[in-house]
Amino acid sequence: MGPKYLVIKKGEHGALLFYDEHIFFAPALPLAEVFDPTGAGDTFAGGFIGFLAKSGDLSFENMKRAVIFGSAMASFCVEKFGIERLKDLSQIEIKQRISKFVDLVNFDAQL
Repeated sequence: MGPKYLVIKKGEHGALLFYDEHIFFAPALPLAEVFDPTGAGDTFAGGFIGFLAKSGDLSFENMKRAVIFGSAMASFCVEKFGIERLKDLSQIEIKQRISKFVDLVNFDAQL
């Protein structure tokens, strides 16, 4: 009983994804300037759900991708007022922003 997955959005502190004993954390992208945070959570949710709907894959690995995609979309939202930044957003910009998230959290943990 209950949800299989749980996503907790923490605003400027990123997002958490829980599944069984697994936890995934995606930080918010550090930006030089935040113009207007209004709507960032809704934009995260739209990006997250839109990614899942397009892929049709509800695995934990794909849920992690959806969290990053939603976080990337939210990072665009805060750059201008309302939906102004989102209206003319290109696929190239989205891919570049997702690459920034990957660079932010990717590291070699060989000790």
